[in-house]
Amino acid sequence: MFSQLKSRFGSGLAVGIIGMIAIWLIGMVILPQLLMVDYSFRPNLLPADIGGPKDTYSLVNYETLFSNKIHLAIFFKTIWSSVLVTGLTLVVSYPIAFYLAKVATPQKAALCLLLLIIPFWINEILRTFSWYIILAYKGPLNALLLGLGLIDRPIRFLSGDGGVLIGMVYAYILFMIFPIYNAIESLDTNQIKAARNLGAGWIRTHWRVVIPHAKPGIATGCIMTFMLAAGSYAVPALLGSPGSRWFTQIIYNWFFEGGDWNQGAAYAFLLLVICIGFIALVMRVFKVGLGDIAK
Repeated sequence: MFSQLKSRFGSGLAVGIIGMIAIWLIGMVILPQLLMVDYSFRPNLLPADIGGPKDTYSLVNYETLFSNKIHLAIFFKTIWSSVLVTGLTLVVSYPIAFYLAKVATPQKAALCLLLLIIPFWINEILRTFSWYIILAYKGPLNALLLGLGLIDRPIRFLSGDGGVLIGMVYAYILFMIFPIYNAIESLDTNQIKAARNLGAGWIRTHWRVVIPHAKPGIATGCIMTFMLAAGSYAVPALLGSPGSRWFTQIIYNWFFEGGDWNQGAAYAFLLLVICIGFIALVMRVFKVGLGDIAK
């Protein structure tokens, strides 16, 4: 990396760029995570007791999660729902990415990309709230379904996890589309034509030619979408119901309402471990390395 920056910007600027990246990683990523881990193993004490005999390392904060059946159920539901969001987003994003990369003309592709990007110029909370209006009991979606005669009475889309799943797929779809689009765009179109000329159908062509080539992009999109979904707060807070709480909402409550940063740190660290495990699993399933994902 340094040699590439050096050849492009010169030694001085390359050292400055590497230095700023290192400062950002250490100050904004590594040190906060280490501090969170340290907090998670220590009890929540009064300022006067910090550093005293009561300030010892233990697993009490982690035992709280496994002894609280409600929190544990929400934890597993969050992980499962994040996997489901990732899968749904992949199903929706793959055809769009393939169309943009190999079917659409450059002008149409540019227009479609612009239409995809424009809504994301708006704050995430406002975009999520727009789905709250659309999915409301007396919202436009129910009005449309009633007008078409598809339903007899309005549906409560926001009474379960359905609204949260829809909102998350919409909120994070670009993080899936762009990596897959970049991967498919680099595929030689002649390979697709050759597969078709040899009698392969579209499903077999995608399964044997396109998807293997797009594996790094698919893996990157799945990792980014899962981590964003698992760590989301705004979407479940706005589109969820009291019975569809997300694990991040519990973490927020520990930090900002319960005032127990140590317990919140333990919950957050467990969520981080799950996310790291998901990254390792995706890399193993798609047989890609960090270098492939970085491309």
